Amino acid sequence: MKICPVCGNSVKGRKDKIYCSEYCKSAAQYENRLINEIFFFKVDKQLKTNRKILKTHNKDGYTTLRKTVLLSKGFNPNYFTHLWKNPKGQTYCFCYEFGFLELIGQDKYLIVKWQDYMETNQNRLQ
Repeated sequence: MKICPVCGNSVKGRKDKIYCSEYCKSAAQYENRLINEIFFFKVDKQLKTNRKILKTHNKDGYTTLRKTVLLSKGFNPNYFTHLWKNPKGQTYCFCYEFGFLELIGQDKYLIVKWQDYMETNQNRLQ
């Protein structure tokens, strides 16, 4: 005998039936939707936080900053909206219009603002 994963009651009916009632089926689907929405809001919140931090520290459109400063403010380099590769082959991660490049061996990030020439450059990664 099968047991309903939502309420624990026995499931009667077809062999492939999972839930004991339409109510339990609906509750399970609603819970799955909430889990997906929570993930979406978490990612969206981190992207906005990253953008805000990059914008705050990039007054001139091009700046270098220690990693520890950004990380202490809540910056997470694993969240970004798109990538762009410059002609030198360096790949910048962007949070909307603000990008960052990890400077290897220096424990710093180079922060830039999206420029028009970057759009015409065919090195944008999708």
